[in-house]
Amino acid sequence: MKSAFRDFINDRLSNRLKSALQGVDSDIQSSTSESVSEHQDDGIVTTTEEIEGFHIVRAILAKHIPIKRVVMRDTKSYCGVLLDDNNRKPICRLHFNSGQKYIGTFDTDKNETRNPIDQLEAIYEFEKQIIDSVNAYDGNAEPRDEATE
Repeated sequence: MKSAFRDFINDRLSNRLKSALQGVDSDIQSSTSESVSEHQDDGIVTTTEEIEGFHIVRAILAKHIPIKRVVMRDTKSYCGVLLDDNNRKPICRLHFNSGQKYIGTFDTDKNETRNPIDQLEAIYEFEKQIIDSVNAYDGNAEPRDEATE
């Protein structure tokens, strides 16, 4: 019963995320397209799964901080999600370049823990660690009041 309920919630969140991001992230998509073409010479390939994983992390943080502060930076071995485009403020890492996918989460000392995931929706299970990472740098990742914005 718990598993069925969790799957139902994950499906609903995924559907809501996809519909919300279709119109909102046109700027992100164009900048991502530019960064993909820039990195192709370096052997860095930004996959669709990495972009979708990035959007899931942004969706998790959207009710806590302005999502424009959450930035994706791809490398050869992982796709980094950073706060304020600062590589000293990693939120998480998406290791999607091998057969087994991992999400790397960070503790307060910035030690990474690689957690295996089978599907992108499993990123939602690491919501607490993602929010805790932002809190470690900022302390402002409390739920925002939408009425004041």
